[in-house]
Amino acid sequence: MAAIGHDGGQGGRRDGAGGGTGNGPGGTITTEVPARLDRLPWSRWHWMIVIGLGTVWILDGLEVTVVGNIASRLSEPGSGLPITDAQVTGMAAALYVAGACTGALVFGWLTDRYGRKRLFLITLGVYLTATALTAISFAAWWFFLFRFLTGFGIGGEYAAINSAIDELIPSKYRGRVDLVINGSFWLGAMGGSLLSVLMLNTNFFALNVGWRLTFALGVVLGLVILLVRRNVPESPRWMFIHGRAEGADELVAAAERRIEDETGRRLPEPDQAITIRTRKSTGFVEIARTLFRAYPRRAFLGLALFIGQAFLYNAITFGFGSILVKFFGVPSGNTGYYFTVIAFGNFLGPLLLSRLFDTVGRRPMISGTYILSGALLFITAWMFGNGWLNATTMTACWCVVLFFASAGASAAYLTVSEVFPMETRALAIAFFYAIGTAAGGISGPLIFSDLTASGVVADTALAFSIGATLMVAAGLVALFLAVPAERRPLEDVAEPLSARAAATSPSAGGPATGPAGG
Repeated sequence: MAAIGHDGGQGGRRDGAGGGTGNGPGGTITTEVPARLDRLPWSRWHWMIVIGLGTVWILDGLEVTVVGNIASRLSEPGSGLPITDAQVTGMAAALYVAGACTGALVFGWLTDRYGRKRLFLITLGVYLTATALTAISFAAWWFFLFRFLTGFGIGGEYAAINSAIDELIPSKYRGRVDLVINGSFWLGAMGGSLLSVLMLNTNFFALNVGWRLTFALGVVLGLVILLVRRNVPESPRWMFIHGRAEGADELVAAAERRIEDETGRRLPEPDQAITIRTRKSTGFVEIARTLFRAYPRRAFLGLALFIGQAFLYNAITFGFGSILVKFFGVPSGNTGYYFTVIAFGNFLGPLLLSRLFDTVGRRPMISGTYILSGALLFITAWMFGNGWLNATTMTACWCVVLFFASAGASAAYLTVSEVFPMETRALAIAFFYAIGTAAGGISGPLIFSDLTASGVVADTALAFSIGATLMVAAGLVALFLAVPAERRPLEDVAEPLSARAAATSPSAGGPATGPAGG
């Protein structure tokens, strides 16, 4: 972005030539808010954002894992819920996925229209209410309904939270923070696996009580997150585009004062600015045109990344329990311990590799993690097919594969949240999340269920090979199409539509200072 001078370090100013007040849709303003946010050093203010927003993935991991682990208990006589095991893992799981896809799209559009903060409070409220009502389920239809609504809230969280994180975190930290936060899903998965072991122990809790308390603990954790999240600010980037320039300036100025007090050093002056034409909302037609006409290569990249990781994960995790039981004689009650180890490997990948996405770069790291994890899964399938593995070594192989795959999968969320214009960000995240979730939660089980349940070694090896093939293919797409977005301002990676509107507006007084990001 071109520098246009400074305003005492206090950011956005009204553009007199543009004729807009900066406090309503339709005006033209010039602001330094993005540069001011990107120049901030890491601080307690950023930790508040990470803790307040990032912990939702722990909830998602907890939800998915707990339901899978308590399926057998729910179907037992005396559980207090007349439901079959197949209904829990089939209908209820499908409705959770459908809810997540629907919620992502609905709340993604609302997030772009009404703001990040308002929606990340609402989506968490939906999750908390639905989870609490799941805990008191008395009939299958009640359980199905609130599993759908729980997924509805979680899907909305993905769109609202990813967009807010990327717009609040400085560009030089954006990749690593986004990856670690998305990878924290697996902390929730570990917790859910161990929690279900404790809560389903009838020595501690009655048959019809333990599973209900498991959901109730999810509500307690969500309430704690809600209290922290209330202090997380609105995205200043969203604010100035929607005609609230003064509010954006005040919010960033407060953060600057807080960080200067914390560090004892004065912040450097921002060196970039952008001119935009404020707007109230962005229509679906304009969003679709932007994603698929203005950025078709990036849209294809997003689809490839999400579908590839969805199929690799389903090839491994969908039938991992039955694989351990059928082929290696592991007691069904012990599979949760193996899953805890697998989940830990999944978390370590983003945690240890995330920094490289900001230093080595997006393209080599995204393509590298996808291709390497796919190649390692091919090797695992070959070793499994030849009978060279036991339960322990099979789990070790899965851990190594998913160490790299998890970092790549987390980078898929990062990619679609940073390579499209700001006005479309939340809905873009929602769209690709919905596609990936549907592919993984609907197509994946349809393809892999018979293969992993057949008890035939060659069938399970084929399932691994299908997932590996799609993962490698996605990695090859990333090798050619991934965007070098590391350490770059979001407005440089993809120019806001509002900046283009300002450049073409007769009242803008000349071209916008923001760069072309296509």
